[in-house]
Amino acid sequence: MIILGLAAALFGSGAATAFLIDDFSRENASALGTKWQTFTDRVMGGVSSGQASFETLEGKRCLRLKGTVSLENQGGFVQAALPLVKQGGSFNAATYRGIRLWVRGNGATYYVHLRTTDTRLPWQYYEAAFEAGADWKQVDIPFSAFGLENLNAALDLGNLKRLAIVAAKKAFEADIAVARIEFFAD
Repeated sequence: MIILGLAAALFGSGAATAFLIDDFSRENASALGTKWQTFTDRVMGGVSSGQASFETLEGKRCLRLKGTVSLENQGGFVQAALPLVKQGGSFNAATYRGIRLWVRGNGATYYVHLRTTDTRLPWQYYEAAFEAGADWKQVDIPFSAFGLENLNAALDLGNLKRLAIVAAKKAFEADIAVARIEFFAD
């Protein structure tokens, strides 16, 4: 019994409390081996503009999304998106409770979008909002906080395909930095 207790103390109980998606320490890929992509509403005729870059802010390596969100021409978004698996597969996050982010920004409201095998059209996704203030902070978003956008299927955590950090829904100058993203279980 003492040996088992010592093994658990040294090696953990085997239950993962977090799964790293990205800490931006790798040059050309996320911790998952996939690459971030920037999209704006221009793919649908909008006029928003933006870009994502990898920077170091206050000693933290991060993804920084900046741009102008415009509501003209039925537009209204700038996003940095990350496939959760290579080659078009899906990721099973069913053992986790949500997404944890370390963020800072310009005080605006931003969104995390999730796509699954059920989100076949570009305007279908699951969405949760968060605020990004001037100081770095940890934001925990439980999966139960994600609402449906333009679909009726419940969020299937066993078939996640993509995660995105999104500036949307109002005309404004977006500026958000994300230093770490992970699924959390605790």
